[in-house]
Amino acid sequence: MPRRIALPPAFLRAPIAHRALHDRAQGRVENSPAAIQAALDHGYAIEIDLQLSADGVAMVFHDETLDRLTAETGPVTARSAADLGRIGLTGGADTIPTLTQVLDQVAGRVPLLIEIKDQSLVMGPTDGRLEAATAQALQGYAGPVAVMSFNPAAIAHMARLAPELPRGLTTAAYDAESWHPLPEAACAHFRAIPDYDLLGCSFISHEAADLGRDRVAHLRAQGAAILCWTIRSPAEEAAARKVAQNVTFEGYLSPLPA
Repeated sequence: MPRRIALPPAFLRAPIAHRALHDRAQGRVENSPAAIQAALDHGYAIEIDLQLSADGVAMVFHDETLDRLTAETGPVTARSAADLGRIGLTGGADTIPTLTQVLDQVAGRVPLLIEIKDQSLVMGPTDGRLEAATAQALQGYAGPVAVMSFNPAAIAHMARLAPELPRGLTTAAYDAESWHPLPEAACAHFRAIPDYDLLGCSFISHEAADLGRDRVAHLRAQGAAILCWTIRSPAEEAAARKVAQNVTFEGYLSPLPA
């Protein structure tokens, strides 16, 4: 069983800006350098997402396809890192950054929470290429950083490739309708968060509306750090903080600790 690495206390202080402090009306697209800079300027921790380029580079981008966030179409994995780096993000002046570029920009100034997106698209085994690219980019990074994924297979790769990094699972209620076409049996499996100890995790980031689940309380009682996603108002934040030790937020400015 992999050794459990504690989540640094810094992750439980400043609220975590979801996909950085994005606001398209202000030209700050999600996961963009502009959104990352805004989070840095405010002193927020930052959550980002990773997808893989065709040539094996970890790219900071949420979706599997380019369609929603750019004027291009098709899968991210069909384009090289150089090609992706030339694609503009709709609504802003930025292009798609690499993880290395973001690490250079953040430079350890705030905690960085990295979500490795499921490359199998069915929450199954992955080939480990994105995880290997992530581990390579993070070698020598000195700031507070942690990795997580909905897919336990991705975290199993990270436990092997970068055992010194704090690891967690992104978790949810896994209602069958929202997660279609994931089979109900798979939803029930992941809903129980069975892989937490097997992977040496030290935290979860759980769906905010499902924080009342007994399994979440059980994990917190055994010492797991409880984060949550995605909070969109002060009222939602107040409710979530009755269970969660920190929130991942967007659409408003979460109050910073005094």
